[in-house]
Amino acid sequence: MRPLIPPAQLSEAELLDGCLAGSRLMQKYLYERFAARMMAVCLRYAQTTFEAEDVLQEGFITVFKNLSSFRRECPLEFWIRRIMVNAALRQHRRNAPLVAVSDGDYPAELAGEEFTLSNYGFEDLMAMVQELAPRYRMVFNLFAIEGYGHKEIGEMLGISEGTSKSQYSRARAILKSKVERLDAHSNNGTFRS
Repeated sequence: MRPLIPPAQLSEAELLDGCLAGSRLMQKYLYERFAARMMAVCLRYAQTTFEAEDVLQEGFITVFKNLSSFRRECPLEFWIRRIMVNAALRQHRRNAPLVAVSDGDYPAELAGEEFTLSNYGFEDLMAMVQELAPRYRMVFNLFAIEGYGHKEIGEMLGISEGTSKSQYSRARAILKSKVERLDAHSNNGTFRS
C-alpha cells in the first residue's frame, strides 16, 4: 500500500492525475491549493465578497469540468486564473449591463504620468481599485494586473480598443486622485475636497 503523501507535497502532475482519475480527495486538495489565490483574483473583479464567492465557485466548477482539456503547456495556476477571470467577466455581463459611468468629482485630465503606490499596503490599494466604477475596474484589472492588451480587453468586454484605452486611462486618473487625497490626508491630517 502506498503511503499517504501530505497534500502540500503532491506535485501538480499528481494532483491533476488524481483529479482526472475521479478522486474526490485530489479534487479537494487541488481546490485547497488554489482557492485563496483565486479568491484574491475574484475579489478584484467583484462588487462584493458574496459575488466573488459566486465567481470562485463557478470558476472551480469550470475547472473540474474542463480539467481533461488542460494540456499542461503552462502552469496549472495560470490556466485556473484565466478561468477565474473569464468567470468574473461572465458575472459582470450578467449583473452590470452597460451603463454610463459617473466621473463624480474626479479630475478631467487623463493620467499620463507615473505615480507611486509603494507607500500603500495591498489592502489599501485593493480598496481603491474596488471603489472604481465596474467598467473602469474591469479594464484596469485586465490591463494592469492580468496583462491583457487593449485589443483583447475590447473583445472580452464588447468594446473598442480605443474605449478600453480611454477607460484604463480614466481609471488611472481616478486612482491617482485617490492617492493624492490620501497623501494630503496623511501629510496634513485632512482630506482635500
